[in-house]
Amino acid sequence: MEEEAKKEESEISLIDLFAVLWQRKKMIITVTLAAAIGVVIFSIISIVLPPTISPLPNRYTSRALMLIDNKSSGGGVSSMFGGMGGLASLAGVNLPVSASFSELAVFLVGTNSLLDSVVDEFDLITRYKIKKHPRAESRKELKKYLQASYDDRSGVMAVSFTDIDPVFARDVVDFCVIFLTKRFDELGLDKNKIARENLEVNIANTYKEILQLEEESRRLERSVAFGAASGGFPPITTEVNRISMELTTKRQVHTQLTVQNEMLKVEMTSESPMFQVLEMAEVPDKKSKPSRGILCIAVTFAAGFFAVFLAFALNAIANIKNDPEAMAKLRKKSAV
Repeated sequence: MEEEAKKEESEISLIDLFAVLWQRKKMIITVTLAAAIGVVIFSIISIVLPPTISPLPNRYTSRALMLIDNKSSGGGVSSMFGGMGGLASLAGVNLPVSASFSELAVFLVGTNSLLDSVVDEFDLITRYKIKKHPRAESRKELKKYLQASYDDRSGVMAVSFTDIDPVFARDVVDFCVIFLTKRFDELGLDKNKIARENLEVNIANTYKEILQLEEESRRLERSVAFGAASGGFPPITTEVNRISMELTTKRQVHTQLTVQNEMLKVEMTSESPMFQVLEMAEVPDKKSKPSRGILCIAVTFAAGFFAVFLAFALNAIANIKNDPEAMAKLRKKSAV
């Protein structure tokens, strides 16, 4: 008997709910249709108006792809910098022991040095019409649209920027890629590249010293010949021998440096660069957002749920007004 009574009560409650919805059906349909029509009109207006004044302009995302080899030149950032010290501290970058080149690259995208460089290069303070706290607010605004991500499986890092102007989005991404390339060079992360640059400098300096010693040797030899022809012999034989020995040593050093440089070239050709650009940014011809179709559907469903809730709320208020006991309780509480 109790189970049958519960079943009847549940059936009655469902009928009551349906009755409320049926009673307020015009209101529910009107609210839902009004919201649907309104959001469609809003979407059309946002397309027709210029992007600078549109309430919902099309935004375009441009991105560049870079390949980062975390094992290049002997391992990750920790092995290069020796933990928190070395060049990292000199460069103002505090890195965890387990840091990798990919994590460093993503980290650099959010640094103030890169953000400020982009802000100054493209005058974002004026573009975003920032009045108060221009430096801090421009960084905050830029971070909304500048993103960096890294895929562990492919080893590819992506830098993207979103803006209402597709050409501007491309230019910002290209600037960031160039900045990162220079920054990696400044930090001295590629050991082989630094070693080759040092070798080339030493080879050039050694060759210059060889030329100077050869010129000095020829000058002394002319002095010796002049002294022998005139019947005298200047006391410069010792100096000639010294220069000859030093010249021989410099030539040997130059030969060894050249051999090392050639061997390093061969080694570098067998290794992939630590940081290389796979794909520069291009001007996007398709918007990345907003999705106005999804917006229309979401607003319509939200309006429908709101209309249903409003129907039950109005029905509850009507029931309270029709209940003398409930109204009496309300009057007592309001009087108190």
